[in-house]
Amino acid sequence: MVEKEEGGPGGISEEEAAQYDRQIRLWGLEAQKRLRASRVLLVGMKGLGAEVAKNLILAGVKGLTMLDHQQVSQEDTRAQFLIPVGSLGRNRAEASLERAQNLNPMVDVKADPESVESKPEEFFTQFDAVCLTCCSRDVMVKIDQICHKNSIKFFTGDVFGYHGYMFADLGEHEFVEEKTKVAKVSPGVEDGPDTKKAKLDSSETTMVKKRVVFCQLKEALAVDWSGEKAKAALKRTTPDYFLLQVLLKFRTDNGRDPSPQNYAEDSKLLLQIRHDVLESLGVSTDLLPDEFISYCFSEMAPVCAVVGGVLGQEVVKALSQRDPPHNNFFFFDGIKGNGIVECLGPS
Repeated sequence: MVEKEEGGPGGISEEEAAQYDRQIRLWGLEAQKRLRASRVLLVGMKGLGAEVAKNLILAGVKGLTMLDHQQVSQEDTRAQFLIPVGSLGRNRAEASLERAQNLNPMVDVKADPESVESKPEEFFTQFDAVCLTCCSRDVMVKIDQICHKNSIKFFTGDVFGYHGYMFADLGEHEFVEEKTKVAKVSPGVEDGPDTKKAKLDSSETTMVKKRVVFCQLKEALAVDWSGEKAKAALKRTTPDYFLLQVLLKFRTDNGRDPSPQNYAEDSKLLLQIRHDVLESLGVSTDLLPDEFISYCFSEMAPVCAVVGGVLGQEVVKALSQRDPPHNNFFFFDGIKGNGIVECLGPS
């Protein structure tokens, strides 16, 4: 049982202990206290943003600010479950506020209807973590640089049809990991299968402190594939990394994502952008066969749920400083039904 703690930053009350009982049992009181003292900025309240908001609010952060300057569209009704029926034309963040707050009254949930591009650097420094969705490549790189400089945990992610990704830049990140203790074998005991089993005592664990260093998004997207080592790594790199580059270029050029309403026109654009982007990266266009265009339109709710679950989990792990984080990309392929973690950046 968790005892009530009076005063002190991040103290857990009896009410909070009851609310977060299962989580405290899973990752411990100290991790929950760190989470309870953290403020998060979430940009972009489409389907993926709704999933991340739900996961962070239920996990029990101190505060969540949902920032989005766009209005609710017909497409938002497919995957955005926080927006009530009849909200067309309303601001997306404000329309999501009531249902988001009802998920957990202990979390301070706010809606900000302004554009992320209008925010000064000082705005971001009030948060412990910043999570971007629906942003252009330039905006993501700029805000990551601000976060990196100010030791703020940075995340970004998106869903494009059957495909989704997330990226994390935690700077120099320290965390603890639970490890099974290795039991000492008595002298004179012969080696054998039973002895090997005895060396790992699953009933005893210890907490091990670790440290990992992340690169910035700008570096992760600017990998040089011309060297011999890079060419060898290319064979092991998921094509989704290059698909992401194509889709971010489409977003930059058109100010939007590929739309089902413009399928024929956008398909041609995607094929041309694929050629230009992969050629500029110095890799073969064969990495992305032509059929990729059939699977990257709109937001699919199941893909939002998977990527939002991983993204929310990574934010919780980073803020609570518990368990090893994904360094630095996570890609999900809904056609194959599998996800992969890739560490891409300067060699």
